[in-house]
Amino acid sequence: KPAHGNVVLRMSEVMEPLVMEEAMAAEEAVMEEHVAATLPMMSQSMPFMERPAALTGALAGDVGFDPLGFAKSEEDLMNFREAEVKHARLAMLAAAGWPLSEVFDKKIASALNLAPVLDANDRVPSLLNGGLGKISPLYWVGCLGLAATIDVYGISRSKSNDPEYFPGNFGFDPLGAYPKGESGKEWMQLAEIKNGRLAMIAVTAFAVQEAVSNVGVVDETPFFFFPLMKTLHEYANSGYIS
Repeated sequence: KPAHGNVVLRMSEVMEPLVMEEAMAAEEAVMEEHVAATLPMMSQSMPFMERPAALTGALAGDVGFDPLGFAKSEEDLMNFREAEVKHARLAMLAAAGWPLSEVFDKKIASALNLAPVLDANDRVPSLLNGGLGKISPLYWVGCLGLAATIDVYGISRSKSNDPEYFPGNFGFDPLGAYPKGESGKEWMQLAEIKNGRLAMIAVTAFAVQEAVSNVGVVDETPFFFFPLMKTLHEYANSGYIS
């Protein structure tokens, strides 16, 4: 009898975790069904198309836009969001740095007794504008090294199984600007991805505009970068304002 009792006890010890796992799986399935039932059938961004199954609205800026069906699973979606956040952050830096370089390049080069990298039309070096050969190879090596370091760190963070991790969360917040509350965090993530998407469009527009018009962005829209009265005075002298 004692032996039989031990066998029964051991069987209960084995069965209890299995029962708990089944109960948790059933609860998760019910929750998933509930979430699926509350999600809209049609895409928010494209109301004439069905919402892609992987786009559940859980990520900031998710409005169901995936007309070509790239994200076929949650894993695909996370990989694409990682890439989107990285490109968005780089584009925001570029969208600010591009016009600033056109404003200050010649002044800085003159102060340091260096040759400016802008061309005769005040355009920055780019694939479409040319002039990339003016940039020191050491600069490119430094950029690639820094980018590779950040990317390796980001990959290690994404594989760490940290429950606090989300795509693009490198834990970098030296100024403590990231909010503590959930609503503030959601707002910050949404603001970043929206500004990043806009910056990606802007940088593309910069490159195309300069290649087509053969005029620098700053010279094309000086009222964004120089004092208004100075701009109006130059326009008046050029015949734009009579």
